Amino acid sequence: MRNLKMTIAFDGSKYKGWQKQKDNDLTIQGKIEAVLSKMTGEDIQVVGCGRTDSGVHAENYIANFHTKSTFSTSRMLDYLYEYLPEDIGVKSIDDVAERFHARYNVKSKTYVYRVNTHKFRDVFNRKYTYHIAEKLNLVEMKKASEVLVGSHDFKSFTNLRNSDKSTIRTINYINIIEKKDLLEIEVNGNGFLWNMVRIIVGTLIEVGKGNLKPVDVETILNEKKRWEAGPLAQAKGLFLRDVQY
Repeated sequence: MRNLKMTIAFDGSKYKGWQKQKDNDLTIQGKIEAVLSKMTGEDIQVVGCGRTDSGVHAENYIANFHTKSTFSTSRMLDYLYEYLPEDIGVKSIDDVAERFHARYNVKSKTYVYRVNTHKFRDVFNRKYTYHIAEKLNLVEMKKASEVLVGSHDFKSFTNLRNSDKSTIRTINYINIIEKKDLLEIEVNGNGFLWNMVRIIVGTLIEVGKGNLKPVDVETILNEKKRWEAGPLAQAKGLFLRDVQY
């Protein structure tokens, strides 16, 4: 039995996220499993590095699966390229040790959120950026982001309803980078709660607009109440950039 690691890029615009669902087949996992199962003649179960929300994209999503197939990895890549939808691409496939697990072995993930700050929306990247025409105060946003770095209880920054699950996570860094009319908010952490990155971004944007101050973000963190934080940023601006093992 082989254990194969895949690096995947996908445009999540029309999908219901990564995780396969019983009531529809519009998921990344579902599409890939269907093609792999057809290719190998086996019931392939793909393990992903984590869930993504509906509409969220990925540049380098990591997954693994087990198979008895003797196909070369290059042949598998060619098959996947031919039969997967054009908005899902497997960038690489590698044989890895049996103990490798795409989800449980993750040390950290890096997400990037893209904001178009031009006065007018860009007709070409409108599906992949959140458009904000007003000027944002990046100095204040960076100060606020520093409050979130480290190990904290991020209960205020998730829509998770299961009170039994721990909401403590570690943010290693948050970078806010301006490139002409494109603002990138890069967040790296050891794991993320449901909607956590999008709520962090929504809160930082409120700081950039002047509706919140950096000291308010510290209060929000300590209050542990979702309604105290900023709005949920649109899914289309979020990309999983990298996964570290």
